[in-house]
Amino acid sequence: MLVPWRGFWNPRSKAPGQEEERHVKANDRDYNERFTYADNHIKTAKYTFYTFLPINLFEQFQRFANAYFLVLLILQLIPEISSLSWFTTIVPLVLVLTITAVKDATDDYFRHKSDQQVNTRQSQVLIKGKIQKEKWMNVRVGDIIKLENNQFVAADVLLLSSSEPYGLCYIETAELDGETNLKVRQALTVTSDLGADVAKLADFNGEVVCEPPNNKLDKFIGTLYWKDNKYSLDNEKMLLRGCMLRNTEWCFGMVIFAGLQTKLMQNCGRTKFKRTSIDRLMNTLVLWIFGFLICMGIILAIGNTIWEQRVGRNFWAYLLWDELLSSAVFSGFLTFWSYIIILNTVVPISLYVSVEVLRLGHSYFINWDRKMYYSRKDTPAEARTTTLNEELGQVEFIFSDKTGTLTQNIMVFSKCSINGNTYGENMLPIIFIDSQKTPCVDFSFNPLMDRKFRFHDSSLVEAIKLEEPLVQEFFRLLALCHTVMPEERSEGELVYQAQSPDEGALVTAARNFGFVFRARTPETITLYEMGQPVTYQLLAILDFNNVRKRMSVIVRNPKGQLKLYSKGADTIIFDRLEPANEELMYTTSEHLNEFAGEGLRTLALAYKDLDEDMFDEWMKKLLFASAALENREERLGALYEEVEQGLMLLGATAIEDKLQEGVPETISCLTLANIKIWVLTGDKLETAMNIGYSCNMLRDDMNEVFIISSHTMLEVQQELKNAKERIMGPSRERFSSSQDVGKTDMYASDSVFEETIIAECALIINGHSLAHALEADLEQILLDVACLCKTVICCRVTPLQKAQVVELVKRHKRAVTLAIGDGANDVSMIKTAHIGVGISGQEGMQAVLASDYSFAQFRYLQRLLLVHGRWSYHRMCNFLCYFFYKNFAFTLVHFWFGFLCGFSAQTVYDQWFITLFNIVYTSLPVLAMGVFDQDVNEQYSLRYPNLYRPGQLNLLFNKRKFFTCTLQGVCTSFILFFIPYGAFLCAVRDDGSHISDQQSFAVTIATSLVIVVSVQIGLDTNYWTAVNHFFIWGSLAVYFAILFAMNSDGIFRIFPSQFPFVGTARNALNQKSVWLVILLTTVVCIMPVVAMRFLKTDLHPTQTDKASIRIKITNLRRVRRTSSRRSAYAFAHQQGYGELITSGKNMKVHTSSTSAVPSSSPGRTHSSGNWIENMLKKRGAVEAEETMDSGVTEHIRADERSEDSLETLYTH
Repeated sequence: MLVPWRGFWNPRSKAPGQEEERHVKANDRDYNERFTYADNHIKTAKYTFYTFLPINLFEQFQRFANAYFLVLLILQLIPEISSLSWFTTIVPLVLVLTITAVKDATDDYFRHKSDQQVNTRQSQVLIKGKIQKEKWMNVRVGDIIKLENNQFVAADVLLLSSSEPYGLCYIETAELDGETNLKVRQALTVTSDLGADVAKLADFNGEVVCEPPNNKLDKFIGTLYWKDNKYSLDNEKMLLRGCMLRNTEWCFGMVIFAGLQTKLMQNCGRTKFKRTSIDRLMNTLVLWIFGFLICMGIILAIGNTIWEQRVGRNFWAYLLWDELLSSAVFSGFLTFWSYIIILNTVVPISLYVSVEVLRLGHSYFINWDRKMYYSRKDTPAEARTTTLNEELGQVEFIFSDKTGTLTQNIMVFSKCSINGNTYGENMLPIIFIDSQKTPCVDFSFNPLMDRKFRFHDSSLVEAIKLEEPLVQEFFRLLALCHTVMPEERSEGELVYQAQSPDEGALVTAARNFGFVFRARTPETITLYEMGQPVTYQLLAILDFNNVRKRMSVIVRNPKGQLKLYSKGADTIIFDRLEPANEELMYTTSEHLNEFAGEGLRTLALAYKDLDEDMFDEWMKKLLFASAALENREERLGALYEEVEQGLMLLGATAIEDKLQEGVPETISCLTLANIKIWVLTGDKLETAMNIGYSCNMLRDDMNEVFIISSHTMLEVQQELKNAKERIMGPSRERFSSSQDVGKTDMYASDSVFEETIIAECALIINGHSLAHALEADLEQILLDVACLCKTVICCRVTPLQKAQVVELVKRHKRAVTLAIGDGANDVSMIKTAHIGVGISGQEGMQAVLASDYSFAQFRYLQRLLLVHGRWSYHRMCNFLCYFFYKNFAFTLVHFWFGFLCGFSAQTVYDQWFITLFNIVYTSLPVLAMGVFDQDVNEQYSLRYPNLYRPGQLNLLFNKRKFFTCTLQGVCTSFILFFIPYGAFLCAVRDDGSHISDQQSFAVTIATSLVIVVSVQIGLDTNYWTAVNHFFIWGSLAVYFAILFAMNSDGIFRIFPSQFPFVGTARNALNQKSVWLVILLTTVVCIMPVVAMRFLKTDLHPTQTDKASIRIKITNLRRVRRTSSRRSAYAFAHQQGYGELITSGKNMKVHTSSTSAVPSSSPGRTHSSGNWIENMLKKRGAVEAEETMDSGVTEHIRADERSEDSLETLYTH
């Protein structure tokens, strides 16, 4: 390989941005600056003081509505076509632009502040042989920097030396992945000898050749060239920017990546912008409105042309027009643009700003909800986005992880199988009665025991005391084969730093049974075996990853014997056993089935005696492969595979992961809301089934449970076809023979036929079969079968497959999807779904950081969807319907007036009224309704989950609703114009003078309009608060105050040209006939709406109407039940530190899974089935009642008959 300092290499041979590999030389800024690497200055802000205005305005005018109103403003400056002053458009436009700009400026100010704070942090840099203090932004690639305890790492640096033995140092990566447990990094031996000697560090001139900047936090490949030798570098020798040094007095490192090229900053790319279905619909509707505006302009322009030709030409001689304006066609052309200006308010400029205000308010309600606050961890719910709130009320599919999402991810060593014997079987029957009274094993013989550990089978301790070789070897393996780091705070007080709860539970179990993991160095592991210290030489760690699904260690015991200890997924371990283990393998497999049937997480253990010569040869290959720059991981994997053959089986472990509180009740309630919940887990098939039984998703009374576990595409296709035929056949027959006409009609009305025949069936599919089923040829039948089933569980799935399943549903179903998880393996699924929810659990914060909403417990999902989501959707839909109605009623008065004013583009309203109508007179009441309105309160939202259904069907705001509300607006505008027009044709004042001057006419219509829209919003408001009253009555008061002020003598004296109509309001509104006209107009506008709503509620009540009647009729009793059922799940091991001890490895966590053979737990599932069976019968009663259409009375009677069952159903 040709390296830079050996000549013939041009650092500028690559084009900018095409860096293929990085060359960095220590303590040589001149050399490194030839590459134009990024400095350590970061900038996350978008604007500067000078660029803010142009860039922000450019971004805002990319929105259609803003650009449209800018064009209107320009048109209004042309006197030949504008009958409105420019301020009628510029005031609302500037207001909208200003509000948005202030918001953007505030956000960017805080970004600047954060950037400044980070860039000015102090760092100690070795410059010209001396340690000098420099700001972070002045650090350069190739510099050697000193870090001290509890300091953040300034850049991505190669660890050279530290205060700890063997060049070890401890870091916390919470800024990178949210994990607070300490991780270990280790310097190369050759550089750790540099220590803290500044002179040696200043003379260090090593050259690093490595990968270019990228965003892979868990991977780094490079080589250090120094003193004619080369040394391989990996991620375990790197300290990344954002990490914090812990429990290490000092360390030195060489900067490899700086500033925006660090892995932390490379991961700060933009997240995919998610838009709601209402957003997309609004954009379409605005375009439709614009088209409607063009049509109105054309109609009025044609009318003007005809009028000018027939009537207007008679007046041309008196108007002194020039030759150009004497053309009727050209007059119509100018009139078109004039009416585009006048009718512009039909396109709502303030709509988008108002929507963002509503969403912000809804987000705060989620953040402030104390019932979603988890006090044990001081974790509130958090809306991490403000753009998706209403879509929470439309979810149809939920994709859930299992470990840490449905379960607590707190592991307890429960059972084990050793050499064909099971231990721990006495625990389960007793724990259901009273776990506090269950007899526990006495571990007093072990002074180093963990006093919190509990086990319930004393025979295992007896086997340990009898020194049974295989039992001792079993726990010796658990104490040696791991990546846990021990911390002894005082004599005998051990604390284990484990990357996964699983591994910590296994090491703790070995500790209590007399094999105490006490200390480790890079070359040794020290155990206390039954009180005696024993030191093992650690020769290699064969890391765990998602492909290998196992980890192994190679050690030399005090007797000089070479041993390989391995643990991993049972299917993986069993494939690598010696043939002599066949009988023991079958016995252990049966035990694994039993463990998985109880929902325990399992792991198989095996060992191997190694030959000295073979090991030496293998070790040479390993050292060569570990120094390779290309395909390093593949080469290492092949070598690991080579040595992990011919294993001897020891047994298996079983760990319990308890179910979170309220999970079965939450799933049942969400199911009643017609939300389909699919569980996507990396666990084995048997455990996946037990998940279903524990969560009441699987029941004994189900018609069938389809298990798809084939390994070829043809077999998977056939199994899916058979499943579909078996579901569809009896379903079609049942519905064709049904005599229930009402139910048949209800089924026929559903958008998808499968939804009408969702049978009591379940689909369980494993990862191998899912890989085939997700192919283009099979994905449709997979989706068909899955949607026909009540329950879908995918087991043995990878993170990528989770995202593919979500994408499949998104692509083929017009449904809103939600993904919920707590680990890094759920991030892809969370980002793919319409809505991503992260649970802050035991697996760090990566899922939370990638999510749109986050909280601490799965049960809060019920409240997020059924309360906040449903409310947000209801409020947003009501807001939009009213907003469009109000704008059409306001604007189309000009359209009707055009037919009576010679199509002259004369306005009806005063110009100030046009300016202030949307931003002052009617803005606050609709915002109050959009923020605070509730159709039913939170208790009944949870009690009646079927109220969630309208959101899924998009019933409250769609194209039909839009046309309805705009038609109401058109009719209102017609009434607002023609009733005053007809009344004023012959009306006279009290003194006999004519009343119908243009300004009095305008005041009458404007007053009628403000009163009508205020009454209408009162009718649309379901939940009255003091804010609603204040805004509605206050808006009316402000209207009259401004009206009289603008027509007063005082303001005329100050601005005579702007407010010339002195006394118009006073003269018009002191006439009884004017108030009678206003009253008549209001009644005619409002009464049809009241009548229609009354008839609709009585004849065709909605779900909300029925619930409201139930609430008024009776107060349902609350019955609370608790369940003693516990959960159960299978083991999913996580990647450990790996070569931490031999080479400082501490690999990133990747959740994988192990496997077992199907089993079930009959005792528990019977009770679960009976419990959910009653619930479904009650749901059937509710659904049957909903199909009745014989009036409200019948609905009430049905409710009274099922009152008790409903209460039990919804409050459980």
